[in-house]
Amino acid sequence: MALELTFHGAAGTVTGSCMELRAGAQRILIDFGLFQGSRTLESLNYESLPFDVRKIDAIVLTHAHLDHSGRLPLLTREGCRARIWCTPPTSQLLAPLLADSARLQASDAERRNRRPDRAGFAPFEPLYDERDVEQVVEQAEALDYGRWKRIAPGVEIRFADAHHILGSASVEIRADGQSLLFSGDIGAGAADDADPVVPEDGWDHVVCESTYGDRDRITHSDAERREMLAVIVEAAMAKGGNLLIPAFALERTQVVVGDLVALFESGRLRPYQVFVDSPLADRVTRAYRRFGRNHGASPFDNPHIRFTPSVA
Repeated sequence: MALELTFHGAAGTVTGSCMELRAGAQRILIDFGLFQGSRTLESLNYESLPFDVRKIDAIVLTHAHLDHSGRLPLLTREGCRARIWCTPPTSQLLAPLLADSARLQASDAERRNRRPDRAGFAPFEPLYDERDVEQVVEQAEALDYGRWKRIAPGVEIRFADAHHILGSASVEIRADGQSLLFSGDIGAGAADDADPVVPEDGWDHVVCESTYGDRDRITHSDAERREMLAVIVEAAMAKGGNLLIPAFALERTQVVVGDLVALFESGRLRPYQVFVDSPLADRVTRAYRRFGRNHGASPFDNPHIRFTPSVA
């Protein structure tokens, strides 16, 4: 069988990741993310899909960030019933993140439709709703790192830790006697990992993300990052009042909480009460409790950390 790879997103921009691999009669999607940023970029989410969703045989998801997963409910809404292969942490993260995306889209559509300059136009509709998200969760299939799995006739995949966010993966695909590697988004720790193991004859094709490919990226050790945070916290708290730290619900919140607890426990900072005022972060953190790399007590169970499970 012949292999054919088509880029349907993240080409000319860093969002909207989607690749279609044709291996003979089999059609495999790697990611299906939202285009994010300007209104011009967001409008790409509403263009006609460049393939027949009912002919997709399998979907491979590298991680849960919305620019890689955010249009999956659109596929199920349009009738795609292919299995969605991802790691166990990604499988758990899909429900809260995509449900939150659906609610934000509904809110945005309502706000746009109230604008006077839209009078007389057809109502603006969200891409999908929470029922479509539920269908995505039902179709998700968890696959552990390091295990080969046949996902379609003549097509096998294996995940390796990409060290980007919890559950993120690089994906090896074997088809038509060829070996392909899709990097997914790569984190700093990937350079120190022995996985994925390079085949004896190497990979025939490598598709690698290049978000920071044109610059030297400065990275800090855990100790350096925590010391910088400690200095900021001390300076802010010395002025009295409270300190507000904006943070993404996925990964950033958990890193900040972990760093604060480490600083409390080491004595570098005196313990403060920390309120994580985000129901989404609370739901996301449940996956970190279950799958995180914590050794010993979880920082999320520290008595100084309090999560807000609801806005009610």
